[in-house]
Amino acid sequence: MRLILVRHALPHRALGDPAAQAEAEGVNGSGPGLTELGWRQAARVAEALAGVPLTALYTSPLRRARETAQPLARARGLVPSVAAGLAEYDAGAGHYIPVHEMPEADPVAWQRMLAGQLPDYVDAAEFQARVERAVTEIADAHPGEATVACFAHAGTINVYLAALLGLGRPLTFPLDYTGITRVTLSRDGRRAVRTVNEIAHVADLLDPAAVSAGND
Repeated sequence: MRLILVRHALPHRALGDPAAQAEAEGVNGSGPGLTELGWRQAARVAEALAGVPLTALYTSPLRRARETAQPLARARGLVPSVAAGLAEYDAGAGHYIPVHEMPEADPVAWQRMLAGQLPDYVDAAEFQARVERAVTEIADAHPGEATVACFAHAGTINVYLAALLGLGRPLTFPLDYTGITRVTLSRDGRRAVRTVNEIAHVADLLDPAAVSAGND
């Protein structure tokens, strides 16, 4: 099967206090949703995959991933399935800081990320195993020549790639919002990474400051 892994688009920042988190979550109760720029990024995914025959769509249960999948789901008339195992390592943490804000907002976490490491509170082996189980279940449900798109997170995709490539660092690749990664899984168990973090479809929408200035 062919597996297309898509990182979610740009979400709102969600603070750690309950009132701010409740406002960010709305009725979904699963983290912040997409910004206006994020919705534009998500629409580009549908355009980028327009010529790809898709068998099924899967998403992380987190709102930012589910919303990123919506334009593609509408374009294809597919109903995404939610795979709990695709959730990010910080699911339920009560906050989200967009990556471009991290150097100032959380310099310690930023330095760990630059070093390719998950936060120290995360059990990296358990997280990786959970993600691998989720992807294996998806692959088993769609054998043969199926092509499946999964909308997930930078950490989720990174640890899966680390498992496939035998990498020691869990966060090896700097994955952009709506970056596309492609993997093939053969019937005999072989797995191959074909591309990592394709961004041609969204290159002009990856710098929030530049895009905002262009809209003034």
